[in-house]
Amino acid sequence: MDANGEVERSATFSWTDPRVGLEHLSHLSGLDYLTGMRDGTIPRPPMASLMNLALVGVEPGRVEFECRPAEAHYNPLGMVHGGLACTLLDTVVGCAGHSTLAAGFGYTSIDLSVSYLRPITLEHGVLRAEGTVTKPGSRVIFAEGRIFGPAGELLATATSSLLVLAPGPGPVRLPSQPREPGKD
Repeated sequence: MDANGEVERSATFSWTDPRVGLEHLSHLSGLDYLTGMRDGTIPRPPMASLMNLALVGVEPGRVEFECRPAEAHYNPLGMVHGGLACTLLDTVVGCAGHSTLAAGFGYTSIDLSVSYLRPITLEHGVLRAEGTVTKPGSRVIFAEGRIFGPAGELLATATSSLLVLAPGPGPVRLPSQPREPGKD
């Protein structure tokens, strides 16, 4: 029980070491990499497990994800925190951009502008989010994302620009040993 006498809830989640998926980046195109994630031959990143995100569709310049918000994603006002919607939108615009890149290339967000159109609650159930490249590029990619409720109602939108990262050593490398929880 917490300080107010309420029953505390808890959740656990599991993930695969992110280095397993990163081993494929240098030799697979973005489309092939994401197709592997969708099909389960490449593990999804840990953040996708934490946020209940699943890649369900991918084609050049377009991706579709599903997200099942949980009570643990609620804010103090009794609705899903905007950060979950923002993360989902950042994911779909980034992956849409990634789907256009050749093997070894990466990306990072330059900006992300989100518009929240309706509150999201658990009653929405599974959300569907789509990301679409509006202008591909070799240096900067422009993309947009949308989140829909189960009845097709538009809940949030985003636009983003993504910086294309050339192959080579960069931010995709992880330390050889993961940090132990609670040890900095």
